[in-house]
Amino acid sequence: MRRYLFFVNQPYSYSILRPLQDEIRRRGDEAAWFVAGCSTAPLLPDERRLATVKEVMDYKADATFVPGDWVPYFFPGIKVEVFHGMARNKRGHSSEDDSDHYRIRGWFDLYCTHAERDTAKFQKLARMHRHFAVAHTGWPKLDPLLSQPVRGPRELGEGELPVVFYASTFSRSVTSAPQLVEKISELSRSGRWKFIVTLHPKMDSGVVEQYRNLAGENLRFVESDEDLLPILPEADVMLCDTSSIMFEFMFLDRPVVTYRTKMPGPYLIDVDKVEEVEPALEKALQYPMDLIDATRALCSDLHSFRDGCSSERVLNAVNDFVTVKQGGLRKKPLNLLRKFKVRRRLRRELRSSAPHR
Repeated sequence: MRRYLFFVNQPYSYSILRPLQDEIRRRGDEAAWFVAGCSTAPLLPDERRLATVKEVMDYKADATFVPGDWVPYFFPGIKVEVFHGMARNKRGHSSEDDSDHYRIRGWFDLYCTHAERDTAKFQKLARMHRHFAVAHTGWPKLDPLLSQPVRGPRELGEGELPVVFYASTFSRSVTSAPQLVEKISELSRSGRWKFIVTLHPKMDSGVVEQYRNLAGENLRFVESDEDLLPILPEADVMLCDTSSIMFEFMFLDRPVVTYRTKMPGPYLIDVDKVEEVEPALEKALQYPMDLIDATRALCSDLHSFRDGCSSERVLNAVNDFVTVKQGGLRKKPLNLLRKFKVRRRLRRELRSSAPHR
């Protein structure tokens, strides 16, 4: 029986890793969770938590799965990068190749990529560095979404209001949350729309509280540590800014409206003024075919697979790496300064993690 470890540093990691846990259990293997830097509250009663570094070392996992950009290098087993999102240039770099998505920090043995383009880029980097391997697997987080036939427009019943899923990222340079709070409040009270609202876990607490206070008959506030993927199909359209959740929503073949996005394109309706938001939502509800076609093309570019079996491919890639590929790789770089910083960060984030409840 193989043992696997999930390294969680942000609340969004839970929904990325749980499809992998399902596949691990289906195979009769074992998984455990190590949380540092965020709350352990989302852990379920049947999910095993390792609370200390000693417990991790004694567990002796064959592989550690990481949705973020760092992992304690001394943990047993290989370190597997599964990413916290799909490859897009969110930060406005001069090109996609310059984005943080492709930064090699020397922590990972295996990168599990999502599409042909990012696979080719990581394979090029692997030939250059020669201390990690790459497998084109798809993203486990999308498995529950892609394994269900929920794509296309919802059928609205008599008198049923259209539902807008609003999500915003936290960075001040790209977030729309402060600018749209009054408009979303107005629209939710108008009797014309229903809203589901969630905000990034790093969002300013004052802004979060403003949106929490809007909760009512036509607005549901969803905390950042909840699994959003099962909720997405409830919405007819998404309102967003530059949050990567917009790309997950697009796999439903449903439209996205953005406010001053840093990632414009024919696959969304972007507006610059608050008063343009509602007309844009109304246009999106018409499901313009040019918009939907562009959305489908983007999804194919971001993620090669529509079968909901990415978790299976990830585990197969890990087993292949353990049994075959790792023997031909160089040792990872020493990274002495980075290793010191990782140990210091781990101590700090273990102290800040909320206790399990």
